[in-house]
Amino acid sequence: MTDSRLARQTAERLIGSRAQLLKYNGLVGFDGFVDTIMEVVEQRQTATKYTPFKSMKDFAKRISDAAGKSANFEVVPTMQKIGGNGPIMAFALSTLGAPVEYVGMVGTDKNVHDVFKEFAKRAKVHGVCDPGLTNALEFSDGKLMIGQHGSVHEMSWETIKKKLGDKKFRQLWDQSDFVAMVNWTMLPHMSALWKKILSEFKPIKEGKRKILFFDLADPAKRIDADLTAALKTIGEFQQFHNVTLGLNESEANHVGKVLRLKAFPKNPKGYASMAGAIREKLGISTVVVHPVQYACGADSTGEFTVTGPFTAKPKISTGAGDHFNAGFLIGQLLGLSLAHSLQLAVANSGYYVRHAQSPNREQLVRFLQTL
Repeated sequence: MTDSRLARQTAERLIGSRAQLLKYNGLVGFDGFVDTIMEVVEQRQTATKYTPFKSMKDFAKRISDAAGKSANFEVVPTMQKIGGNGPIMAFALSTLGAPVEYVGMVGTDKNVHDVFKEFAKRAKVHGVCDPGLTNALEFSDGKLMIGQHGSVHEMSWETIKKKLGDKKFRQLWDQSDFVAMVNWTMLPHMSALWKKILSEFKPIKEGKRKILFFDLADPAKRIDADLTAALKTIGEFQQFHNVTLGLNESEANHVGKVLRLKAFPKNPKGYASMAGAIREKLGISTVVVHPVQYACGADSTGEFTVTGPFTAKPKISTGAGDHFNAGFLIGQLLGLSLAHSLQLAVANSGYYVRHAQSPNREQLVRFLQTL
């Protein structure tokens, strides 16, 4: 059961938040992908009518049966949408009313990819290189993601300096009150960029601490030594800023293993304790862990768990974690407690997966009032 009182209190704080959120400047980066959702044709009846493969299992059998021979498959695009942790999180933040500037793989300022045009109306977008491309073959029992990610190697400090300019990026950094730097896993030059910022971007006003939000994005595909070094770098940002690390369930388990923490029970209390242990080990302000059905967090006030508005039949699942992150960051900007920020996060994610769209403040308030 969700705590309806906590949800109502969170809704009340959100109702009058427009002016408060407009006081902040945000910077988000640095990835960007064009996601094309596709169906695979199992049988075509006419030029316009076809039957798609319903399950990945059936599609896999057709491929397996063609081994040693050959096969021809037709795909039909059904939707094209923005992809990447950064653009989705930034879009969600801007929809809730937080001013955001985005730097990343969305094309160039003169040629932002069409899929990001609506995003560019809500946030100030600075494209520095082309987006990666992902074809998502959708089935009833899963999704097969086929990526062309060559441009991730271009996303670096050198590219930012060349395309945007050192002075411009420094201006964006200096004027920001909050910064989200996400998808470390897929961006091979992210750690080097973080170190550049650490060494050269000192606070221009003593005592002005930004809120920094980090999301690793499935680090299992990177070697443990790289992840350990990245976590150490994240901890170093705490000297001048208030650092939050966001993790889903599998990411939390992997980080716990790399940090050589003791084993925790795989339940709400266990993940709350894990969040606290990761926070203490890295020496940062806040750690949040969000399994599918609930969310846990730890900060200087203690550990807390909130039950999420889980649905067994989501309209969309890709981007749910990014909406959780956006909701939590909005809670931090509003000065909410850890519990209320977690409640705002699970509600923002819960609305998104039910409606396949980012909620604005009014829609999120009404959703919170129903919990």
